[in-house]
Amino acid sequence: MPPKAKPSQDFVIIDDIRDGVVVLKDGSLRSVVMTTSVNFSLKSAEEQEATVFQFQNFLNSLDFSLQISILSRKLYIEDYLNGLREKERAQKNDLLRMQTAEYIQFIQEFVDMQNIMSKYFYVVVPFFVTSRAKESFFGNISGLFGGSSATKKKEAEDLASKNFEVNKEQLWQRTENVMDGLRSFGIKSILLKDDELRDLYYTLYNPGEDVKKTS
Repeated sequence: MPPKAKPSQDFVIIDDIRDGVVVLKDGSLRSVVMTTSVNFSLKSAEEQEATVFQFQNFLNSLDFSLQISILSRKLYIEDYLNGLREKERAQKNDLLRMQTAEYIQFIQEFVDMQNIMSKYFYVVVPFFVTSRAKESFFGNISGLFGGSSATKKKEAEDLASKNFEVNKEQLWQRTENVMDGLRSFGIKSILLKDDELRDLYYTLYNPGEDVKKTS
């Protein structure tokens, strides 16, 4: 018999997304920051050198690793076109209505022919939980002293919630340092929230489907 196919959930390393934090199955945490870009080629040689120097200083100031990712998506223009179609229907002047319809057709055909892509830039900030084994050890010892299963479950949930809040604060401190460092050489950034994170990871795990860009 052929080997049984693994469920798709086995390939997803994300356990949960809450409070703007991505929780992985190994217990580590991630925050994701979406950033602007810099048109490096339009800068003068001196400006380029200064930008590289500032970026180097930013990386050297960190005592943890970063992941910098670029995501390309097909340009989403449906909302823009729908707005134009509403204006077309409301237009009372026949000539302007016809010109609006031709403009809509031109934009649609141009985007389809050129396969125009939008690029989005992300910085992923990690926080690895190093005390999970220690917590598990003491959790097993506490179980030797009895108590109902409901009580132990409640205590475990309270401990997990407390540990999450502590680790989240550590992650936020790292994230703020990263955003401040990016700002120092002209890169604006914004921390993605739960819905935006779900949209981003849905796109990554379903690359064949069109998803609206993160706002």
